[in-house]
Amino acid sequence: MSEQSATATTVRRVDARHRYEILVDDERAGLTAYRDRDGQRVFFHTEIDDAHAGRGLASILVERALTDVRASGMRIVPVCPYVAKFLTRNHQFADITDPVTPEVLTWLAARRGR
Repeated sequence: MSEQSATATTVRRVDARHRYEILVDDERAGLTAYRDRDGQRVFFHTEIDDAHAGRGLASILVERALTDVRASGMRIVPVCPYVAKFLTRNHQFADITDPVTPEVLTWLAARRGR
């Protein structure tokens, strides 16, 4: 049995911290951070802890986060390079993806410290 199939993986949205977290056997293994803006969820950072790298967890995390965005009726803005790259390979979210614009970047820069 492979290491990944022997572990329990969960993704949860943590609104108070503006992020989705991926847990492996109840231990946080990574996150993707966002801010909400007028019906858009603006993703700006994704990371997986070194101890869990190379196991495909970032892809699982982002796919489940984007699925949650769709279910909530919001749209995606992929400022985060990983989320943007994921979207180029996974076209099922194209219908709810908005472009990154200078206006969004300015708005995000003013809010990242909150």
